[in-house]
Amino acid sequence: MTGDNHISGGEQRDVIQAQSIGSVTFGAERAGAPQQRYLQDPDRWPVARNWDALAAGAHRARPGEDGSKLPPYVARDVDAELRERIQEAAEEGGLVLVVGDSTAGKTRAAFEAVRNRLPRYRVLAPPVGAPLRPAPEALEGCAHLRCVVWLDDLEQYLGPEGLEPEVLAEFVRLRVPVVATMRLKPYETFSADTDDGTGEQRWASLSSRVLRTAEVVDMDRLWSAGELTRARACEDVRIADAVAHHGTYGIAEYIAAGPVLLREWRRARRTGSGHARGAALVTAAVDLSRAGLRGPYSRGLLVEVHKRCLADAGGSVLRPESLDEAFAWAARVRLGVTSPLVPVTEGWWSAFDYLVDGTESAVPDWVRQTALAHAADDDDRYAIATSAYRAGALHVAEAAVRPLADDGDPAATFNLALLLNKDGRVEDAEALYRRAHDKGELDATNNLAHLLADTDRTEEAEALYRHAHTHGHLHGTFNLAVFLDENDRPEEAEAVYRHAHDKGHLAATNNLAILLKQSDRPEEAEALFRHAHTHGHLDATFNLAVFLDENDRVDEAEAVYRHAHDRGHPEATHNLVLLLDEFGHTRDAEAIRREAAPDDLPG
Repeated sequence: MTGDNHISGGEQRDVIQAQSIGSVTFGAERAGAPQQRYLQDPDRWPVARNWDALAAGAHRARPGEDGSKLPPYVARDVDAELRERIQEAAEEGGLVLVVGDSTAGKTRAAFEAVRNRLPRYRVLAPPVGAPLRPAPEALEGCAHLRCVVWLDDLEQYLGPEGLEPEVLAEFVRLRVPVVATMRLKPYETFSADTDDGTGEQRWASLSSRVLRTAEVVDMDRLWSAGELTRARACEDVRIADAVAHHGTYGIAEYIAAGPVLLREWRRARRTGSGHARGAALVTAAVDLSRAGLRGPYSRGLLVEVHKRCLADAGGSVLRPESLDEAFAWAARVRLGVTSPLVPVTEGWWSAFDYLVDGTESAVPDWVRQTALAHAADDDDRYAIATSAYRAGALHVAEAAVRPLADDGDPAATFNLALLLNKDGRVEDAEALYRRAHDKGELDATNNLAHLLADTDRTEEAEALYRHAHTHGHLHGTFNLAVFLDENDRPEEAEAVYRHAHDKGHLAATNNLAILLKQSDRPEEAEALFRHAHTHGHLDATFNLAVFLDENDRVDEAEAVYRHAHDRGHPEATHNLVLLLDEFGHTRDAEAIRREAAPDDLPG
């Protein structure tokens, strides 16, 4: 089969990608500072085998017939992998991170894994907001104890004074395992400078360097057939009820009452149910959280924000109840599990995280501005800036990050440059990139080179790429290889691509395979395409399918095209339809046509 009138797009070569890693950091712990309270008396830290799941952060369920607060644990498909990773972390040190939607069962699975593999370990669970920098030294001082650090909702511990790269490195040095959980949306925000080869400049996440070192275990919200079978074998009434009625929801989220609260809140927001003000209070907490302001929130702040939320929802037409009635409704526990507004301390509230994750509407700019006005520290401002940048609210992001850049922080300077460049203020961005580059910020070096290459200042661009490459910046290495490739220097490009490939850069692997294919080295090209495909690089998956297609290995090509199509690769969808049509599989082709977006299909 020839590719001339069949294959869409040719090779999917990864292009220059300007990346970011930066985070805001501050000075070390003051000499002679008193030990943090949570680190005192390690002999009183809980032993894992006697630890309580609710204390670990597991969501409550309605009380059982025997009065138990949690149902029995139903084995999850990820258990073996999770427990193996935790065992490895206990032997070698490292961060094991369970990622999934709210109420997917992350905390319970991680809790059970720790109890299973580290039953005699003491559990150090720092309170949210406590500085983590003193923890490694404290643990080194009680070497007679084997300890595991537990960070439920890891996003609460990221940033300055939290789990900084240097702190994690100390835990690794001491062979202290760190086990954490994180909701999917915050994980995507804070780890968003992943190498996807798109060429898009990406905002620096708070602690992406930490997240990149984690052994990530993904937990699905919806339960598999095997998990449901195990659940059906459980005699607990709560689990039996969830299996019978969960519908399109996961068992854990049904037990945690997430869908019930989400439906009730949504109904109260749009109907005259008598709880319009209560719903507006919940909306205020949800939107402040989505804007990046860490909870809990004072009653006064929720009252301030809810007034605008209520007005936007229809105001007096909904006949809102009194403020006291509204707080009472929002704080009432449903099904013996939780409430839409969760009390933290007297007069301070957080939103039930399931509602935060279940809301897809845009956060209003005025909420972002209010959040910024109430930011408690630079960590808050950075998170608000990140949320605003991702939503395209560039003026809010700039207002949040500019004071940090003006204080001279190189990473914040880099992020401001990134923001201005996206906003079309290229000259200002270049000046800031240069300032951050002069202070040793290699992300800025890389992006400055990208900017110069785009404006035909190629000699300086190459020099900067080489500087970043020489100093170990992997994206700079990759971009140098792309630069050489685009400037018809294939032998030099191949050598640099190989260097990045050897360091695990999958976009470099993909581009190297293309280079080898074009220089008539098909066997090595196929091996590299397969390597990148096996490790999840979608463009390489597509390119492997094209390679197989061009070499008349049609059955293999169809399988790989389907793999890429199932993961949303439009060119793979296009080619798969043409392949099926060409070999008479018109019914399959038509089914894909009906499901696919029109732009993904051949004309």
